[in-house]
Amino acid sequence: MKEKIQVHFLGAAGTVTGSKYLLDTGKRKILIDCGIFQGLKELRLKNWVHPPVNVSEIDAVLLTHGHLDHTGYLPRLIMQGYKGPIYGTHPTLDIATIILNDSARIQEQEAERANKEGYSRHHPAKPLYDLFDVENTLPLFKRIPPARWLNLFEDIRVRFSYNGHILGGTFIELDIAGKRFVFSGDIGRTNDLLLYPPLKPKKADILFIESTYGGRLHPEEAEAIPEIQKLVNQTISRGGSLFIPSFSVERAQLLMLMLWKLRKANKIPEIPMILDSPMGADVLALFHRNRDWHRLDDDTCYEMCTYFRVVSSFRETMELRKDKSPKIVIAGSGMLTGGRMLNYLEIHAPEPKNTLLFVGFQAEGTRGRKLLDGEKSFKAYGKWVPFNMQISIIEGLSAHADHDELLDWLRELKKSPDRIFIVHGETEASEALKKGILETFNWTAELPQLYDIVSV
Repeated sequence: MKEKIQVHFLGAAGTVTGSKYLLDTGKRKILIDCGIFQGLKELRLKNWVHPPVNVSEIDAVLLTHGHLDHTGYLPRLIMQGYKGPIYGTHPTLDIATIILNDSARIQEQEAERANKEGYSRHHPAKPLYDLFDVENTLPLFKRIPPARWLNLFEDIRVRFSYNGHILGGTFIELDIAGKRFVFSGDIGRTNDLLLYPPLKPKKADILFIESTYGGRLHPEEAEAIPEIQKLVNQTISRGGSLFIPSFSVERAQLLMLMLWKLRKANKIPEIPMILDSPMGADVLALFHRNRDWHRLDDDTCYEMCTYFRVVSSFRETMELRKDKSPKIVIAGSGMLTGGRMLNYLEIHAPEPKNTLLFVGFQAEGTRGRKLLDGEKSFKAYGKWVPFNMQISIIEGLSAHADHDELLDWLRELKKSPDRIFIVHGETEASEALKKGILETFNWTAELPQLYDIVSV
């Protein structure tokens, strides 16, 4: 290459959240993913700070998938002057639309509640962005088909390839001046009950690979069903309810499928099962419209939905949370960073008869991680809530590839990449994957840190 390309690590470097990578070719600036930071306060505060680049000079944004930590910063980017296209697969942009609107609504509601009850340090409390900001973002969305090379700019082409993880999830390949850049996004499971196995890249000169579960192995998803059965029956037998914080995209639908199978087989009692997530309900509709992206047939999708009460209005949530009779509630958010589950826990967390079940990764600094680490209270809506519930986690339900699956994803590369950057992981997990890549392939890898700039 005649000119060096600069990579700006604007997020998910040295941490799991806030995925943003800027490629500066000298002629074009391309942002891959545009997520918000979650978890530790020092990270969340970065959402309010202008990233250390000239946003108005960015030419295009490419999205690997629709999760908030990959798309949630988009309205802020537009507020800062970005006016270009935002590319993704059809399901990815549909999910991003749902997630951004939901995120904006939650932020507006929490800011309104904070101002009403006076528990915010900021006067007045403001949302990071609102529904009007999302409305300004959506017209920039450009839907593109997967598995085809498309000319992005002169001498730059791009391809989005199926990667599991969630509906619409892809890894992104960019051919720039004779070099292939590969961004893994979030890599899905090999034997996912809902989604097909990820495809694998055949070539990568510069590779960016996630490491969320580096050094850790998952059981098979199907093995989680007996664990869920046991937890449901134990909880109901003591008169309690099972509360499952869940990401509304893909995890909520997987939980519905598992609970439906258990109820249909009479392995759990007939109790109310509630999906309290307007976003989760909207995603169910996407499953019906995107049959090529997942394993479920229409009849299964319809039948499992009939078992669940799908809650849409916030008023209904506030009424339901008063009911202390046994039930199963699936609600966001998956790491308890916000969402409707907090409204339930505000009432039910002090009761030892109830169970809190985590089914996904809990990032450092989140309420979920703190409770798993043994904290006996949590702060919600400006007050401390005692936590006496039973608590459990089922690792096998993660939507992320585990250590062996991450290594397997690399096996079809025909030669060693020139540079490998391990991203989207906490330090221990990234170090473990780095070691695994060296031992398996004899390839060296690097662990960039937040705001590093690297020439390749």
